[in-house]
Amino acid sequence: MKANTHPTYYPKATVTCACGNSFNVGSTVQDMRVEICSACHPFFTGKQKLMDSAGRVDRFKRRAERSQSVTGRKLKTKANAS
Repeated sequence: MKANTHPTYYPKATVTCACGNSFNVGSTVQDMRVEICSACHPFFTGKQKLMDSAGRVDRFKRRAERSQSVTGRKLKTKANAS
């Protein structure tokens, strides 16, 4: 067998999130930076956090309102669909 084929394992690798939370895990990378972790992810916190990049949500809402005024129809929702 070849020697030195496996990467170095760090049992106390540090993971740092953009929210400021940090914790230790076992990994082949000694320091990791992540954008989202269990302390700030909506699934784990139960809070909805809207991450709107470049106003895409607002632009979609404006486009939807414009299409409603042009066609005179309302968009179907789950309550109106039945």
